[in-house]
Amino acid sequence: MLSKGIHHMKTILIIDDDKSVRDSLKMILEYEHYKVEFAENGELGLHQIETILPDVVMLDIKMAGMDGIEVLTKIRNRHDELPVIMISGHGNIETAVEATKLGAFDFLSKPLDRDKLLVTIRNALQQAILSEENRTLREHVDGKRQILGSSPAILKVLDIIERIAKTDSRVLITGENGTGKELAARAIYRQSKRRAKPFVEVNCAAIPAELIESELFGHEKGSFTGATVQRIGKFEQADEGTLFLDEIGDMSLQAQAKVLRALEENTIERVGSNKLLNVDVRVLAATNKNLEAEIQKGNFRKDLFHRINVIPLHMPPLRDHSSDIPILTAAFVEDICARNGIAKKMISPKTLDALMQNDWPGNVRELRNAVERLIILSPGNAVEIDALSLKRHESLQNAEANFVNFKGTFQEFKDYAEAAFIKYQLEKNNWNVTKTAELLDIQRSHLYTKLKQYGLEKEPEE
Repeated sequence: MLSKGIHHMKTILIIDDDKSVRDSLKMILEYEHYKVEFAENGELGLHQIETILPDVVMLDIKMAGMDGIEVLTKIRNRHDELPVIMISGHGNIETAVEATKLGAFDFLSKPLDRDKLLVTIRNALQQAILSEENRTLREHVDGKRQILGSSPAILKVLDIIERIAKTDSRVLITGENGTGKELAARAIYRQSKRRAKPFVEVNCAAIPAELIESELFGHEKGSFTGATVQRIGKFEQADEGTLFLDEIGDMSLQAQAKVLRALEENTIERVGSNKLLNVDVRVLAATNKNLEAEIQKGNFRKDLFHRINVIPLHMPPLRDHSSDIPILTAAFVEDICARNGIAKKMISPKTLDALMQNDWPGNVRELRNAVERLIILSPGNAVEIDALSLKRHESLQNAEANFVNFKGTFQEFKDYAEAAFIKYQLEKNNWNVTKTAELLDIQRSHLYTKLKQYGLEKEPEE
């Protein structure tokens, strides 16, 4: 008999249209203290994977409708590290090779040998444990998932994280888009007592209001149209672990009420059920909104705000710690070159100075995107850019913002837009009037008239 320490209460999902095979496997596996779930076809099996979160899948190759190879392909698209053991009564070397190339853990032929079956499942579970450990290790060393910097602002953030991580206190992480709120949540999780348990993330802004309750709390089969199987919600998935509610300011008031109840009573109720389930979850929340202002507008519950705002953590905008740009840029260059198979490139001092002079309204995320763009588009080993290129981009962004908020007549708006467009084209062509007129397909004299009309002239070099 296998060691119970490896597979105690592990869930095995069997996707097979042959009832006799399902019954046989159920008898063998339940005797070994596994929890066994069934799906009689591929489509139902894919639904089951999303709702019961099995530890191992046993998948038949030949089934009516969607065959095993197609199901395996769909599983790999969403769950890269879920172990899948293929089973078939029509086994041949070509099918085995195809399944292995698609990422199957192993291939077993019917009739299944009991001892080989159990050893294969044990090995699959051990691989899953190693994969999870490796994923956690990668997250720890991957610069993309670390808060980088040595400025006072960032050191303050890291100090707060270190002090609060080992508690179970709820944390509200605030800051503009792109400042690293998710990185802060993951840093808290990695240093917490719950780091061996799940970290479950929910982007509240990305889920339609009518589905957010099902996503958070799960639902029972038949509880609403389209609920064809039972669904396990994020609160249950995060039991004994950490739940990260990103963009919580976008959550509907109805869902807020249920979240408040879950935090107050440590219980949840699936949609379509009146059964209370106990959950032990540490909640981290994040938002780019001013929740106190949202409370005044009636968009956010005051009592929920006080529940999640036990410890506030503010992520500073990049403009407040621009001295970290060299550290961030160096990490981005190394990571981007490695991910794209590009020989490591050097950022010239002039380019770095240009990066440091920019305001970066999109914060660290925008900086990374800009560095990636520069690396890929620079032809040589050195990355070169002039400050004017960034300023052009910045002035265009400011112009776009001004267009949205413009106050005046329609004619005044047209004049403003035309002036901004002409100025942008002149800057793009280094104020070469002849070349700009040619590209705009207008007479040079007409362009000079426009320059005079709008009072446009080249700004002196700094």
